[in-house]
Amino acid sequence: MSIATEVKVPILKDFHRHIYDSKWSFSCGTNAYKVLMDQFHHVSIAFLELEKNYQEAIEDIAMRMGRGMAKFIRKEVETLDDYDEYCHYVAGLVGLGLSKIFHISCKEDLVSNSLWNSVGLFLQKTNIIRDYLEDINEIPKCRMYWPRQIWSKYVGKLEELKYEENSVKAVECLNEMVTNALSHVEDCLAYMCAIRDPSVLRFYAIPQVMAMGTLVMCYNNIQVFRGVVEIRHGLAAKIIDRTKTMEDIYGIFYDFSCMLKSKVDMDDPNASKTLERLEIIMKTCRESGALNNRKSYIVRSKPNYTSALMVVFFIIILAIYLGYQKQNVFQRDPRLH
Repeated sequence: MSIATEVKVPILKDFHRHIYDSKWSFSCGTNAYKVLMDQFHHVSIAFLELEKNYQEAIEDIAMRMGRGMAKFIRKEVETLDDYDEYCHYVAGLVGLGLSKIFHISCKEDLVSNSLWNSVGLFLQKTNIIRDYLEDINEIPKCRMYWPRQIWSKYVGKLEELKYEENSVKAVECLNEMVTNALSHVEDCLAYMCAIRDPSVLRFYAIPQVMAMGTLVMCYNNIQVFRGVVEIRHGLAAKIIDRTKTMEDIYGIFYDFSCMLKSKVDMDDPNASKTLERLEIIMKTCRESGALNNRKSYIVRSKPNYTSALMVVFFIIILAIYLGYQKQNVFQRDPRLH
């Protein structure tokens, strides 16, 4: 964000040519970003070692992404169409590029545009929702990717969502953003269902299920405007370990949908739309047949008998203790008999 527009725009538009130049670099950013840009020649060298058809696929996507990003440096995200277009350039096209690469490698067939685009949009919208506070506090200039068409219903300026006095409106706005992102889930499931190679499936599935889990964490959660919201490390590890087949994917999307559904407040202005979209996801998962004879690991499916036994044990000990105290009192004062 510190790079001047007149410098940044030409680089974005020409980036698809720069990747062919192993001597090109542009020093900018901080920390790992600076290391990447200072040593960009390693990226170019690796790119130049690829077969020509892979290079052409990557060049095409880099060109489209660069031009799209350059467009939105000068343009605000005003409408929902703008929002989808921006997310298409920065993430939907990644979905297309990956689809092309897997097709070139003869691992997968090419799928329809709407499916690969939704895969990218779902991930990008989740990131935009989760990263509100980081983006709005960016120095020297904030990043503003939430569409005005949504946030203007609740506040006069996007940054006002982080103020405590706007907490109720902020959560309502957040819930509408999450509901908008959920519209892509059905396409994401259809895309993954068409994948043949197990390793490719996991490559796509793990970010998708993590995104769904992140939306569950963010929904109705004022903490999005106060700090960092993320999935617990233990749950993340379990998701990664157990996301292996399409049956696993349907199962976890169903579980997460149940969790999000339980958080919906019927007083929320978008409650009916949120529930409608969740029901579509849950129906898709049920109709897959993958939910039969499965064990849920997100929503507890069995009671915790260990905890129940501990409670019973405590009650028994307490009863014995009280009985003993009562007997002692009677012994000290016979009039109580």
